[in-house]
Amino acid sequence: MSSKVTLVGAGLVGSLLSIFLAKKGHQVEVFERRPDYRKMGAVGGRSINLALSERGWRALKAAGIEQKIKDIALPMRGRMMHDIEGNLTFQPYGKENQAIYSVSRAILNEVLMDVAEKEQNVKFHFNQRCENIDIKDTEATFLNEEEQTKNRVKSDIVIGADGAFSAVRGELQKMPLFNYTQHYLPHGYKELTIPPNEDGSHKLAPDALHIWPRRSFMLIALPNTDGSFTCTLFLRFESDKEHQEAFDKLTSDEEIISFFETHFADVIPIMPTLLEDFKQNPTSSLVTIRCAPWAYQGKVCLIGDASHAIVPFYGQGMNSGFEDCFYFNEFMEKQLKKNKNIDWQELFSDFQEERIPNTNAIADLAIQNFIEMRDRVADPEFLLRKKIEAKLHEQFPSRWIPQYTMVTFSHLPYSYALNTGKKQEQIMNEIMKKEDIENNWQNLDWESIVEQLQS
Repeated sequence: MSSKVTLVGAGLVGSLLSIFLAKKGHQVEVFERRPDYRKMGAVGGRSINLALSERGWRALKAAGIEQKIKDIALPMRGRMMHDIEGNLTFQPYGKENQAIYSVSRAILNEVLMDVAEKEQNVKFHFNQRCENIDIKDTEATFLNEEEQTKNRVKSDIVIGADGAFSAVRGELQKMPLFNYTQHYLPHGYKELTIPPNEDGSHKLAPDALHIWPRRSFMLIALPNTDGSFTCTLFLRFESDKEHQEAFDKLTSDEEIISFFETHFADVIPIMPTLLEDFKQNPTSSLVTIRCAPWAYQGKVCLIGDASHAIVPFYGQGMNSGFEDCFYFNEFMEKQLKKNKNIDWQELFSDFQEERIPNTNAIADLAIQNFIEMRDRVADPEFLLRKKIEAKLHEQFPSRWIPQYTMVTFSHLPYSYALNTGKKQEQIMNEIMKKEDIENNWQNLDWESIVEQLQS
């Protein structure tokens, strides 16, 4: 039998989950605080383009919409490094056929909402701010911010997919034994743009994620299907004795241009709206959120950023949220195989038991990868380590899988990738101490290295 579901949040995860719920016959009402930007146009200026990888694709395939998304995505087969002089170095992500896919957050969200609305039992409500959740009676109160009217909605369950600053989680935080932490990076981010050429082509190679690593800060650029690139500058909010470069030092046109001339000179000719974008677009924060439990009394559950917001440096924020939806659907199917009615309390319990250890792991990995992207990707020793690991993976594809490959191109649990990666790092640290490793690395005893990992 179907349940009535109140789903708070019509973002990427909320929209995808509504499709899974509807396909199982549930009656779904989705409440979104923002207006329907399909009618008014998306507001730009604070989006980091998304990098769809294997976990996200698996969820989209399970929902039957993989091809629709492939039509709006561009493959990126590796990192294109830009050094301070403007020299380029390409670092493949994996094997020849492996890529992650750049996709616009706004366009992807529009497609997901359009697909969800075609399901007869899904209804979207916009300009609805969640004010309160009565957990005992499973009743949510929403304020229509256009009409200033309140709407009380009673249902069988409430699911919070309303992002890092979730109103639903705010209600759960009032409950006993609820654990919650948030941690901000000292860095913020600002969106910038590289427009297309006059003929609509890209100004940079479109099959790569471009990175300008500068130790404590960096610039990245991801391609769009219209020939443009969405760029993001990651930089500390405030300067100190150790870090002179920061957003608080960039207040005048002269300071902004001087900063880019010093650190990113090669982008100035291809960013005609640099000053305008820099001054108009907000400087946004980067936060990691962890909490437990995600569910309460089989009536309310959190999913996506509402339960595990992470920083964007492994490209797994959306992918981990979509993987949440995949497992939520798997547990619905498990329930339906043994019951006519879904036992939501049991489903929520299975769901959070599966996901919490793994989302905590990807939170750690994302911060770890920030350090790698900004500090290490241009380091010759780091590049040699990657060569050795690629050789190990080539010779023993199932026994030595690089951590990036485990996270991005497999469905192995994030917690397994984190723990295995730590063991691999210990082994690689010893290898890099070997005498003249730069010239002798191809003569390593590959079998014995893999055996160390197995043991």
